This record gives sequence, C-alpha cells and structure tokens, in this order.
Amino acid sequence: MHLLDGVIRPYAWGSRTTLAQLRGLPTPSPHPEAELWFGAHPAAPAPVSGGADGETLLDVVDADPRGQLGGACTDRYRGRLPFLMKVLAADEPLSLQAHPSLDQAKDGFERENARGIEVGAPNRNYRDDNHKPELVVALSEFEVLAGFREVTETVDLLRALQVPELDAYLGMLAGQPDSQGLRALFTTWITLPESALATLIPAVLDGAIHYLETTGNGHFAAEVRTLLEIGESYPADSGVLAVLLLNRITLRPGEGLFLPAGNLHSYLGGTAVEVMANSDNVLRGGLTPKHVDVPELLRVLDFTPVVRSDVSPTMHTLNAELIYQTPISEFRLSMVELDGTGIHKPSSILFDVPGPQILLCTSGAIELRGSNTDLLVPQGQAVWLADCDPDVVVHAASARSVFFRALVPGQ
Repeated sequence: MHLLDGVIRPYAWGSRTTLAQLRGLPTPSPHPEAELWFGAHPAAPAPVSGGADGETLLDVVDADPRGQLGGACTDRYRGRLPFLMKVLAADEPLSLQAHPSLDQAKDGFERENARGIEVGAPNRNYRDDNHKPELVVALSEFEVLAGFREVTETVDLLRALQVPELDAYLGMLAGQPDSQGLRALFTTWITLPESALATLIPAVLDGAIHYLETTGNGHFAAEVRTLLEIGESYPADSGVLAVLLLNRITLRPGEGLFLPAGNLHSYLGGTAVEVMANSDNVLRGGLTPKHVDVPELLRVLDFTPVVRSDVSPTMHTLNAELIYQTPISEFRLSMVELDGTGIHKPSSILFDVPGPQILLCTSGAIELRGSNTDLLVPQGQAVWLADCDPDVVVHAASARSVFFRALVPGQ
C-alpha cells in the first residue's frame, strides 16, 4: 500500500484553478494545469509520497511485477500496469481526436519504427503498440463532442443553418444517409484547400448566428453555440466543420462516457476522472496546431453513427460502489461515496478483490485500514493497492468522502 501524488500535465487547454483547488493549493496556478496523472506510464509515473527520493509507482511495479500486479496481470500485460488514471480539467476544447484499435496500434507502431521516426517526434502517430479505449466520469458538468450523430439529425441541422454554401455537402449526405455518406463528407471537408475553407467556414458561422437570432433556444442551440465558440478559436480549421457531424453531450456529475477505438471526439470543458488503457496513441483531426495525419486518421475512424446510449457505460451498484461497466479487459472504474456519520450512506467498505488497484480521493478524505497499516488519503491524492497487499477496509475520514476505484477486472 503506497500513497501516491499525481503528476500535473500543463497543457494549454487546462485550468489554473481546478486541479490546484482539488489538491488544496493556492490559486491561480502559475500555468494551466490540464491533467493529473496517477499511474505507471513511463512519460509521467506517479511519485510515491514519502518513499525513497524520486521513487515512482513505475519503480515499485518494475521491482516486483508479480507481487504488485499478480501473476495473471503480469503475464497478460508484459509486467506493465495496463491502465492509467487521470483527473481532467478542461477550460478550453481539446483537439478532435480518435484512438486506434489494438491491431491498428501494433501495425502503426511497427510501420513508424521501420520508417525510422523517433518515438518522440512531433510527426509520430504511434508512440507505443497499445490501444487507448477510455472512460470518463464527470466531476462537474462535462461537455463533450463524441461519435458521429445519426445522419437524419445531421441533415436536419445542416438544413436549419440555411447556408447556400452547404447545399452541395448537404446533398452528398442526404443522398447517402449512412456511414459511407459520413465518410465521404468528412473526407471532403478535412481535405478542403485553405481557399475553400476561407469561404465556407465564415458562411457556416454566419448561418449559426442567424439560427440563434431567429430561433433563440431552438432544437440545435447547443450544437450551434459550440460551433460558434470553436469557430472563433479556429476560424481556418476544417475541424470546425466536423463539429456539425458529432454528438454534443453534456455529462452531469457521476455520469460516464465510454470511447472505444475509432470514436472521433473532443472534450470541450469541465472536470472529470478518466481511466484508459496505458497508451499515448492519438490520431488528431483538427482544432490543434499539432500534427494531423489525414490518411492515418481516416484509416482508424469508425463512421458508424451512434446515439448517447451507445457510448454510455452500463452502471450498477454493489453495496456502496457504483460500477461503470465496459467491455475492456484492462480496467474497471467505480465510484464510492461514504458518509462519515453512517446515516445516509455506509461509513466504510471492505475490498477483498486482488490487485492491482488505485483509489483516488476526489472529495473529503478516506482512511485505509489493513492488518498492519493505516493510511490517510486526502482529497487530490491516491493510494496504490498491490496484489500482494492484504485486504483493506476503507473508512470515511470526513462527513462526505468520495473516491474512485480503478482495477484490472478478472484477477
């Protein structure tokens, strides 16, 4: 059992207040803080609080993989912790992006190695040979673009904008209202020359303004406002047009979203806990100055239209634990709320499932009591439970204590 500190990732879209407040630090922070990582990813392994100088969770796992991960996890995942846990704090939209399947990642990693592209090079797509399915659970309202919308809805949106410059593209989708039509339209838009974008995007944004002026809070108001916000930041980026094709979703606290391989998405704003397979493979599709490899993106994208229920995890409760069920073998995420008074909710919970596990406290504090050790975990920190650790009881150490539990299922 080890207390873990998170590692801040200072991306430009991050918040100067949210993650600092979570950790009880002064605000605003000197730089935007976008992600707080808890895991053993080589790029930013979590430091062990109070451990040897510079010791990280990666060091702990590498020193005794079978003891820390268990035999089955060690064999299946080559001695690596197969998931990464984060807190996200987005004040601005992230890039449009998708992640490859496992087969696509292995193939792409081998191809780029064979071409001699350095793993850290800015034009590298595949930094490892793993897939990156991910699950987010909102801590605040969390705004997302995720997955291609049902085609009939998108046709209605394009018509509602009343933009003559969209007519040819509207006809393309209306004439083939399926995944192939979406592929054709998206491919056309993402490959438009700058001269065409310079005409089309301003016309679309003018149409969006007109829609809001004439309809007020019309059926597509949320989508249109997002289009305007992103268009203001990226007026010459074809990713602005892609916003017209994607589901606009608002997650309320406690609601989750599961993003499998090939799902084009962008996190727009808010705070959430995220758990994913231990990978850094991202194929970007716009809204970023970073590398966009259009042919490779088109190779991994899934253009099958989805509705919100298609990307929502199945949720069920087990005692005080709310479990977000996904088809992924690398991780399972759950949320636990404890009541220090024991009146409204349980004040403690016993965990007897083998490790590896990470418990991340997001509100109040929790205390872990094992056979020989007690450990206090304050808000903004996490604890590592190894396979070889004894069973623990988790107690509320405040009036209301909330924590998230990430583990490898089926151990």
